[in-house]
Amino acid sequence: MTLASLPALSSTGLFAADKTSTEGASAAAGPSFGQMLQGALGQVSNLQDHAGQMATSFAQGKTGDIHSVMIASEQATLALQLTTQIRNKAIDAYQEVMRMSM
Repeated sequence: MTLASLPALSSTGLFAADKTSTEGASAAAGPSFGQMLQGALGQVSNLQDHAGQMATSFAQGKTGDIHSVMIASEQATLALQLTTQIRNKAIDAYQEVMRMSM
């Protein structure tokens, strides 16, 4: 497996939307927030699955390329950490809005 064949984050970041998945939305309006969130979580899940498969194949001796295994593992770890931090910031923002007096 080469580095080029690893799943990569899009050039616009982890949360870039897939334009083919905008069902019912116009191309000019773009995807909804829910679709973007679902796509981003799907990407994180795919990275974790890929890292698990790479680690399993390395443990079974099917591949000897430890570099690819470590890169896939770090990509999955960083994606999960980013997702966790974004969730934390969203919760903090929600709590701050709820504390505002009107």
